[in-house]
Amino acid sequence: MLFVPGDSERKLARAAGAGADALILDLEDSVAASEKARARALTAEAITGADRPWRLFVRVNPFDTGLTMADLAAVVRPGLDGVMLPKAEGQGDVKRLGHCLDALEARAGVAQGSVRIALVATETPAAVFGLGSYRPHPRLAALSWGAEDLSAALGATENRADGAWTPPYAQVRTLALLTARAAGAAPVDTLMADYRDADALAADCRISRRDGFTGRLAIHPDQVPVINEGYAPTPEEVAHAEAVVAAFAADPTAGTVGIGGRMYDLPHLKVARGVLDRV
Repeated sequence: MLFVPGDSERKLARAAGAGADALILDLEDSVAASEKARARALTAEAITGADRPWRLFVRVNPFDTGLTMADLAAVVRPGLDGVMLPKAEGQGDVKRLGHCLDALEARAGVAQGSVRIALVATETPAAVFGLGSYRPHPRLAALSWGAEDLSAALGATENRADGAWTPPYAQVRTLALLTARAAGAAPVDTLMADYRDADALAADCRISRRDGFTGRLAIHPDQVPVINEGYAPTPEEVAHAEAVVAAFAADPTAGTVGIGGRMYDLPHLKVARGVLDRV
């Protein structure tokens, strides 16, 4: 999911060909206060009538800014796939945003429930303690976590050391992954601020997918191909998954099967099917 400043037509044009599965037109952090109204207008224009092979989300300003309703009123229209809510602090924010979308979809003539919700769910200390409140919601599509705003809130001087998250952020990342799965949402890993270090991003994506994340936020088009490759199953993983599925299909009554001297049971079958679903 690639962020694009909502006030930059040039950056939107470049991002459209980057190969991301979703673009997130940003009305929040990348837009100065003086440019918010202009960004809303440009974003609304980009949404309307767009024929595109990717999903289009808009990151609105958080509820405590007083700008959220103006953002939503401008962008909920045919062509919008979803809204990203930053600084979300619990299930109450999902319900509140859902009610707003109910009304605005009706006004715009958009099918009820068609605009999905993505969250950035760990940007304040209070938000971390609110993670346990999230439950499945018909609009909730994805949940990510944020380290940069949380670092500022904690007064931290760094959130990484030797390329790895420091303990507070590693813990929050794990909690966000568990929360997303518990809420039935896609777990989307946070961004890597240094967009020039492709090798570090590739290594981090491999770790992220290993742990269970299914995608990642990006802040620069050059990060997109690295992320796409990092979260795609390898040919070896696909071949292994096919072998596991085939072994169970050959003996539908089996609870375990042996492949290459190793035993596999039903959780392994679930993982294998998940790999093939991603392909």
